[in-house]
Amino acid sequence: MQTGPRERLLITIAVMSATIMQVLDTTIVNVALPHMQGQLSATRDQISWVLTSYLVASGIFMPLTGYFTDRLGQKRYLMLSVAGFVVSSALCGLSTNVAEIVIFRLAQGVFGAALVPLSQSLMVNTYPLEQRGRAMAIWGMGVMIGPILGPTLGGYLTEVLSWRWTFYINVPVGMLSLLLAWRVVPDTERRERRMDWTGFLLMGLAIGTVQYVLDRGNEDAWFSSNTITLLSAIAVVSFIAFIVHAVRAGDHAIFRLGIFRDRNFTTASLLIAVFGLGLYGTALVQPLMLEGLLSYPALTTGLVMAPRGLASMFSMMLVGRLIGRIDPRILIATGIVLASTGAWAMTLYSLDIDIYWSVWPIVLQGLGMGLIFVPMSTVAFSSLPPRDSAEAAGLFSLLRTIGSSIGISIVSTVLTRHTQMAWNQLGGHITDMNPAVDDYLRGLGMGVHSPAAPQLLGQLLHRQADMVGFLDAFLLITWGFLIMLPLVLLMRRVDLGRRAPGR
Repeated sequence: MQTGPRERLLITIAVMSATIMQVLDTTIVNVALPHMQGQLSATRDQISWVLTSYLVASGIFMPLTGYFTDRLGQKRYLMLSVAGFVVSSALCGLSTNVAEIVIFRLAQGVFGAALVPLSQSLMVNTYPLEQRGRAMAIWGMGVMIGPILGPTLGGYLTEVLSWRWTFYINVPVGMLSLLLAWRVVPDTERRERRMDWTGFLLMGLAIGTVQYVLDRGNEDAWFSSNTITLLSAIAVVSFIAFIVHAVRAGDHAIFRLGIFRDRNFTTASLLIAVFGLGLYGTALVQPLMLEGLLSYPALTTGLVMAPRGLASMFSMMLVGRLIGRIDPRILIATGIVLASTGAWAMTLYSLDIDIYWSVWPIVLQGLGMGLIFVPMSTVAFSSLPPRDSAEAAGLFSLLRTIGSSIGISIVSTVLTRHTQMAWNQLGGHITDMNPAVDDYLRGLGMGVHSPAAPQLLGQLLHRQADMVGFLDAFLLITWGFLIMLPLVLLMRRVDLGRRAPGR
């Protein structure tokens, strides 16, 4: 794709505004849920479908990016996706009951599913190979801004204006993206492809049930729930049936499994799935600890979390310049070491830490994440033909999404269960026969039989058990980063400093 610097800049603004709009929407709504619940007269279970419906719809339609790009052309499909996302966002803001907002969130998921993979595909094909690291740095900053800034922006809009503005904010951003896409985004040749309805139904059933199980599993006590058990079985059977069908269908399958023959793409896809545990796991656990356990105000929590995003952006910009000179595998491995060190430092937290101790492990982790994300995204597409980039980007984004959902579910489960375990273990030592309990209360001017002692000891037990749960969750995140290291060894060396032919 022959483009000059000016055209590249405008294309970048067009696709990145759409990307930021979509990724922000996945997290910006979270903090507004209690306000929605009150105004829409919904139960806690009902309002959770505002999140679940979006995840299920986007997960099902994300792998179809390649199919619709072939049938419609990338420009038409991008404009259709942006326009649909803007309209459904406005309708979400106008919703008057739970049923309406869930339906419009489903539409948001359908139209928003292609925005991130299409933007990645366009950035890959717009920039020459020797500048692709810089392109992926820009794209990576857009993708990672969602889990980092989304909750802060959502909380601000909800507090200052209304929860409805977490949806309305998409309208002006989407209109800008739509206008630029119409003017500058190049189209691709449309190719005839038959819809594989059997594959679509099997894939949709597998992805939809997996997303539901991951989203609701911890709340429903996982396999203690008949619903979760049944849906898990359906997911496994549907996935196996889809693989068998896709192998038999060959080039007529809903997406070409042959893409996974590319070793770098397959390895990078596995890495991005595992990476989601660290990225979203920390984004989930850290605010809960700061606000719920250390009693930080919401604004202070946002400010404490912000350096992680700033550090990630800095390292992404840095790696965009280094990636053509240094083996990407070395950059990824360095990032893993930094990110895991930052996560390990979080396991040293206590109830007495100050803001400095809260911030510096986050900064270290952010630096590492930037070093991981950009080279990983660049290497994934380094040896794929341009015609496969849209389809590959859809699969890459799907695995990132599912990996993030799995990571959030595992971290949430560890946090909940280990907190309960710590409560039981620590609580067993709080008896009137334990001299340490008597000494502690005596230092506060009380005795074991004082009327206020049970409440005081219960509060202390609750805080200590919560801290043990958080520390165990951070330890899990540390191991999540470390298990990425062996996967890096499976990557082939790629020379990203050479100029690609025909560029």
